[in-house]
Amino acid sequence: MKSSTLKGLLDIAIERGASDLHIVVGRHPILRIDGALTPIEDEEVISPGTAEAFIGETMTPEQKAHFLEQRQLDFTYAPGGTRFRVSAYFQQGTWTASLRLVPAEIRNVEQLNLPPILNEFAKLAQGFVLMVGPAGHGKSTTTAALLDEINRTRAAHIVTIEDPIEYLFTPGSGIISQREVGSDVRSFSDGLKTVLRQDPDVIMVGEMRDPESIAAALTAAETGHLVFSTLHTNSASQTVDRIIDSFPSGQQAQVIAQLATALVAIVSERLVPCIQGGRVPALEIMVTNSAIRNLIRERKTFSIDSIIQTGKEEGMMMLNNSLAELVKKGQISPENAILYSTDPVGMRKML
Repeated sequence: MKSSTLKGLLDIAIERGASDLHIVVGRHPILRIDGALTPIEDEEVISPGTAEAFIGETMTPEQKAHFLEQRQLDFTYAPGGTRFRVSAYFQQGTWTASLRLVPAEIRNVEQLNLPPILNEFAKLAQGFVLMVGPAGHGKSTTTAALLDEINRTRAAHIVTIEDPIEYLFTPGSGIISQREVGSDVRSFSDGLKTVLRQDPDVIMVGEMRDPESIAAALTAAETGHLVFSTLHTNSASQTVDRIIDSFPSGQQAQVIAQLATALVAIVSERLVPCIQGGRVPALEIMVTNSAIRNLIRERKTFSIDSIIQTGKEEGMMMLNNSLAELVKKGQISPENAILYSTDPVGMRKML
């Protein structure tokens, strides 16, 4: 059934269980379902005028002016109460956008099929917890689950700095203050400069985009706060290297010392297509212990994997072991286990 409106396309996306809707000139509207791109072939090919009309409909006049000046914009759009995270941009001179559905319900760790140890991170009083992995693989959803666990069970003040705000939290046992970059605060680093004056217990930084943000987040974690953030990295060892390498050589010794002290855990997540449909999470989990702290201090991050491999009793897990377990349970195919592994050669041997 053809739809001549953006609302109609969004309704189709919701009905088909899509995570994203893509508006691209010269193509049918495209959905991402269970990680795969699926054109809506009975819809008309998007023209430049249609793209501009559909994407313009999601923006306020101020957002449109900013978009035309900066040529890209991330924001939330909530028609009828259903929230979408919109990333609008220009490509080859035409308006283009990806609209990601943000579920209204914040699911907990159990509902997301995540290991129970993640709930332990929500019980911490201080430290630095990082969710990493490719875009669209559950980092924000997992972080929201942990924040909501804190929100429901602890009388804590949670401050989030997001671009844009995705999940909306219902007030719980404490206070939750959600600040959006662009409207409530100018940038992540600006928000972090003043966040400690707001009497927070828990801080969530939507993304650490520059050394200033990373330094401020580390300092907050080091000085008695629980800090959550995300990075687009593939593994624990790569994440540690990325953080250290973000700084000039003269500052790296201090960052290494802070990281070794404050880092509590790194969770790397992949959402893998299931044989029966849908997607299931596969994870690498690094829990910082004395051995890992020493490796960070000595800059021997290449040895972190061996500590994770032997740290099962502490809740650690290698991604390949997680993938192999999903294959064993009949949830994912061996081919997808290899495809989503960061060590496909090792994955083949394991299978």
